[in-house]
Amino acid sequence: MLWIKMFHIFFMVAWFAGIFYLPRIFVNLAMTENDGAFNQLNIMARKLYRFITPFMILTVVFGLWLASYNWSYYMSSGWFHAKMTLIVLLIIYHFICGMYQKQFADGSCNKSQTYFRVFNELPVLILLGALILAIVKPF
Repeated sequence: MLWIKMFHIFFMVAWFAGIFYLPRIFVNLAMTENDGAFNQLNIMARKLYRFITPFMILTVVFGLWLASYNWSYYMSSGWFHAKMTLIVLLIIYHFICGMYQKQFADGSCNKSQTYFRVFNELPVLILLGALILAIVKPF
């Protein structure tokens, strides 16, 4: 079970590294007026999104695998339900990032750099909440 937990944490860290960086690329895409830089940032965003998507999947797989060892406990724990809600929100956030990446690639994204600066902070709050729920288990 410790190996499964280790892989769950490893893939979660890798996923979060990408999910923290991708919106920063969006900030730069929204700011740049240089076509060469815009094209390079688009390539970076596309490759990063494709790179981190398997990490999201593996995080979920190993997390569910861990939960399966004591499913009845987790299903009766309020903190676990709250954490799963945050994880679902993070998965939705991930796919929204994919939508923005495609919009930038198509040249149809009309969001400002300020929007993406705020958007970039959401996974930080989700991570904080998920860690509090998983470690402190407040309810």
